[in-house]
Amino acid sequence: MFKKILFSLTPIALVISIYLIFFVAPIPVDPMDAGGNPINFKIFYFHVPIAITAYLAFTIVFISGIKYLRTKQEKWDTRAVSAAEVGVIFAFLTLITGSLWARSAWGEYWVTWDVRLNTSLVLFLIYISYLMVRKSIDEPEKRARLSSVFGIIGFISVPLSFLSIRLWNRATVHPVVIGSGGGGISGDVVIGTVLMNIVAFILLLILLVTLRIDNEILSEKIDFIKRTNNL
Repeated sequence: MFKKILFSLTPIALVISIYLIFFVAPIPVDPMDAGGNPINFKIFYFHVPIAITAYLAFTIVFISGIKYLRTKQEKWDTRAVSAAEVGVIFAFLTLITGSLWARSAWGEYWVTWDVRLNTSLVLFLIYISYLMVRKSIDEPEKRARLSSVFGIIGFISVPLSFLSIRLWNRATVHPVVIGSGGGGISGDVVIGTVLMNIVAFILLLILLVTLRIDNEILSEKIDFIKRTNNL
């Protein structure tokens, strides 16, 4: 029942979000301040919700890691790896959409000294490493234990990435979007569209993680059968 609701709500929310972006929401900056084509700045409506969704996915990894170390229940490890894999996709999309936005705003795809760009890249690489660590360990319990520790320690990159433009505001050209009007980004329609996209992408995250958990459970059953039968 839960999955049916997700399968129904997620595409509806995504379609509404896309409609709002391209047919209702305005360009979220003053066209006079745009370095490139102002239309390109509509990528903001994707970029911010995708980044927030990536942070949420890695928060699930963090919480699941703590739960596994406390309970030793395999389900928490399964949730952690599923959220990590989906989170890596969203983190990659954050980098891509951010680079496209940067090209219009600042004239180049990557401002090498910008702290938000660099902390976002580090965040992505940490969770890529998390997945590589898992792949390198065959014994399930050891893999789950080390992955949980890695996921808990690696989570520090999430608040550092989110707070980077506040902590090192002289080392970034990023606007502070949440809590300050975002350097001119304001208005009910803009905020409403961003919130709608956040809801849509969170639903997509939940759906993808749920499907990935099912696949991971099936994969673990297959591996168990292979081990018990020495295949």
